[in-house]
Amino acid sequence: MEKKKNVLGGNLAVCSLDPLTGYYRNGECDQCSSDSGQHTVCSEVNNEFLAYSKERGNDLSTPRPEFNFPGLVAGDKWCLCASRWLEAAEAGCAPPVVLEATHESALDIIEMSDLEYHKLNK
Repeated sequence: MEKKKNVLGGNLAVCSLDPLTGYYRNGECDQCSSDSGQHTVCSEVNNEFLAYSKERGNDLSTPRPEFNFPGLVAGDKWCLCASRWLEAAEAGCAPPVVLEATHESALDIIEMSDLEYHKLNK
């Protein structure tokens, strides 16, 4: 099986196991044809982004036990839709990105320079 690649060209790192993220809830922001939202950008969410996302109709902070979703708080890492992350970047409130855990297919939508500008400083 071929290794999944990140935007840096290396092997895709785990984004988060707590909370458990990813389209497949395997901790990785991997890409598949059934994921129309392309949840490929590993970000460390902050309050500004959570408020923005809620305002745009995607409430990520309220727990939804029926979907096994704990609700996110600032500091959690989460696989975001590439298009929503780009929209937030254009609005000036994109959360920081973990490049090693962001799938290479995010580059189909987002410029590498934008991801690098917003990279999470460890």
